[in-house]
Amino acid sequence: MAGIELYAPRHPRHRRTWTAAALVLAVVFIIAGQILGSIPGVMLGFLTPEGAENGWQGTAFMLASFAITAVVVVLWVTLFERRGIATIGFNGSGPKRFLRGYAIGLAFLLAVVGIIWALGGYRIDAGGAFSSADVGAALLPILVLMVGFVIQGSTEEILTRGWLMQVIASRHGLAWGVGLSSALFGLLHAANIAPSPELLTGVLNVVLFGVFIGLYAAREGSLWGVCGWHAAWNWLLGLGFGLEVSGHVVDATPLIVDLGTQTTVPWWVTGAAFGPEGSAVTTVVLLIGVAVLIVKGRSRDFGVVADAAEAPAA
Repeated sequence: MAGIELYAPRHPRHRRTWTAAALVLAVVFIIAGQILGSIPGVMLGFLTPEGAENGWQGTAFMLASFAITAVVVVLWVTLFERRGIATIGFNGSGPKRFLRGYAIGLAFLLAVVGIIWALGGYRIDAGGAFSSADVGAALLPILVLMVGFVIQGSTEEILTRGWLMQVIASRHGLAWGVGLSSALFGLLHAANIAPSPELLTGVLNVVLFGVFIGLYAAREGSLWGVCGWHAAWNWLLGLGFGLEVSGHVVDATPLIVDLGTQTTVPWWVTGAAFGPEGSAVTTVVLLIGVAVLIVKGRSRDFGVVADAAEAPAA
């Protein structure tokens, strides 16, 4: 079904970016944001010229720099497409939806880590922040990076589910919107680690995550909840247990406990170098989430049908 407006009705003055152009622009927006953010990061010493992060401060700077991409997307929506931010999902009940999404994201991550632990995939390498000699110093990066992951996770949701998925769905329907935005989201993670079976599984899981979170946003008719979900997942994964976040390790003492991956367990249980997002456990948990959303979400729950004649194409 074409003509789905996911978050707010379309008005005659609104423009729509062509689908092919939107897919290209999504990549351009995120690359431009990363480049513009890395320049001051290198100058200030938070990032190396090669783009590596210097300690947790470098990670915090890198996460905060994602805000540049968010600003670029919002400027495109407001100035070129002549739309307000409600049309990309920032509508009513923001704090309530964000906190609920955050709680659900934490629950999903705890379920994945708990199952992998039960399957013998982890060992405890060290205690968490509260076992440190200086608890305050250990908690500082955890709290700062919590904010950083809110910025990073929300930016990725603004770009992919708030703008790209909505633009595609407004022309071609929800299935195309979810599918294409999820595929691009997965490809953006395809160079995180060296080519390997866990990278392939990880990228496919990231695509599946995009499907799940896209259906979540469409059913709720808002972007607030998925911003919270995404931020919570990444933060607790990297800062709660010291595990890889899509192949990246955060240089900070974790909040709960520092887990190590058991190499005696098959890679598809733990995700190996890609982290739990490359695990078959995550695949199963996300598939269950997708099935629940599909079963519970009837057609009237997914957006409002727009009149195709309401707005000119851009």
